[in-house]
Amino acid sequence: MNIAFPARRLSSAVTAIALTVAFASSYAQVKEKPQYGSELNIGNIYMTVNPMSPDTNDWAWKHSQDTGLAYEQLFSADLGKAARNGGKYAFTADAWLPTDGMRGELAEKWEMKQNPLRVEVQLRKGVMWAAKPGVMESREFVADDVVFAFDRVNKSPKKIPAYFDFVEKVEASGKHQVTYFLKNYNAEWDYRLGYGYYSGILPKEVVVAGAGNWKNVTGTGPFQVADYVQGNSLIYTKNPNYWDSDMVDGQKYKLPFVDKITYRYIKDEQTTLTAFRTAKIDLLEAVRWNHVDEMKKTVPKIRWNRYLANGGQFVALRFDQKPFDDIRVRQALNLAINRQEIINAYYGGNAEILAWPMHPTYTGYFQALENMPDTVKEIYTYNPKKAKQLLADAGYPNGFSFKVQTSSANSENDLLQMVAAYLEKIGVKMQIQTLEYGAYFSAMITKTNAPGYFMLMGNTSPTTALRKSFVKGQVWNPMQFSDPEVDKKIAEIYEEPDERVRKIKVRLMTREVLATAPVILLPTPYVYTGWWPWVKNYGGELRAGAERPGPIHARIWVDQALKKQMGY
Repeated sequence: MNIAFPARRLSSAVTAIALTVAFASSYAQVKEKPQYGSELNIGNIYMTVNPMSPDTNDWAWKHSQDTGLAYEQLFSADLGKAARNGGKYAFTADAWLPTDGMRGELAEKWEMKQNPLRVEVQLRKGVMWAAKPGVMESREFVADDVVFAFDRVNKSPKKIPAYFDFVEKVEASGKHQVTYFLKNYNAEWDYRLGYGYYSGILPKEVVVAGAGNWKNVTGTGPFQVADYVQGNSLIYTKNPNYWDSDMVDGQKYKLPFVDKITYRYIKDEQTTLTAFRTAKIDLLEAVRWNHVDEMKKTVPKIRWNRYLANGGQFVALRFDQKPFDDIRVRQALNLAINRQEIINAYYGGNAEILAWPMHPTYTGYFQALENMPDTVKEIYTYNPKKAKQLLADAGYPNGFSFKVQTSSANSENDLLQMVAAYLEKIGVKMQIQTLEYGAYFSAMITKTNAPGYFMLMGNTSPTTALRKSFVKGQVWNPMQFSDPEVDKKIAEIYEEPDERVRKIKVRLMTREVLATAPVILLPTPYVYTGWWPWVKNYGGELRAGAERPGPIHARIWVDQALKKQMGY
């Protein structure tokens, strides 16, 4: 079955999101008996970016994507509530699980208690660490493993400042019970402790053997790392002793279904699309809109799901360097950009002006641009005449030039050239420097990035989106944004236990930071996920935690007869 979207631009982001969920639901698959065996080749959203480190202590955001099939966490997405199963969640957010869309993974149950403030977590019993020759023998997963993993990552010199400061201590209060004693309430306690980027639980034996070596990775998960080829692939093989199961048509089946999963790494977009067309890739998580119409014609059997990219696309401007320490300059650069023209000409209508720092899927936290105060709406309105006047008022009547860094892995670098053309019309010249992703990422985390920094910043979650970009000293703050009052207000948001109140505070804070014009904000595009029809038990879900697709992929099976029938 194919569904055609209207050619016109969707009237609102909310309508678009609803349509996306409906589209995913339309592919709710006819109940079939799961098949075991075969293999699955997957192109992740960030398949242009090689794995950065298998060690949680390195605090690389990609860790949970690359090791999430081996290292499990306390919590994960409740995929039984996915849209394809009749639920209300698409599970496409990069790192946000609504409370009623979360399940225990290694945690069986949990409860927050008072006097003292603490979270008590009961762990699953009978879960085993997979044996790894030269690293460890198989043994039971216990509370001491959780304490060890937490203490280790909390002591990492690379950790995000204040990330775990709300935790007083963590104790094994029983063989299968862990207690987190808290200094104060933190609205992200479940994310940071249970399903975040740095919540993967690894055993001490791996650390002794060398946690930074892919060959030593072994966990409690459905797959184990078998091989890694730089710039090509990361290969996983089935853990035959995996503890979890999946309900399909009312019957329980042991996981995982496939014997082998390969994550492919290809930098060239055309090579990726060719691999997908020829079924060298079974599932491709991110396909740009401009390729989809043609692929629907030439490869009509591929199935599709459309979603709004999980983040903001922008050129970050350093507040601590001239001329961007002047708000008039930052406002001017924004007024020079014709965003509606970008949406129409560059994205063919497949984009939204505002999806950062709040994403439209963050119900109650997000406000559309038309509902923002005039101080915000004006900044993101095309007005080159006023832009020139603001530059003149700031002392730059003839404009200026500045360097912008981008990554070679960014598929939107053509858009950066378009931005440069807009800015040149008001006398501002961009010097574009393209770096390999490792060097590009390093520039940001060491705060040595150029005055301009082109990126797609994942929203993560409503509270993290504010903290990571607008609190002084944070890693994901290439603007070097620093305001003591903002720091104080964001801290108050985290300490607010009433989500209704927290939503109001987040909306007000979002208005405040956007009014400072911290970046040259660009439209956020819609993206497609595509998969061949032999990929079963799947409907376009992308994340079961923070950039962690592992639990989703572990539940997919391959209809081998159908694949053969289709000639592959």
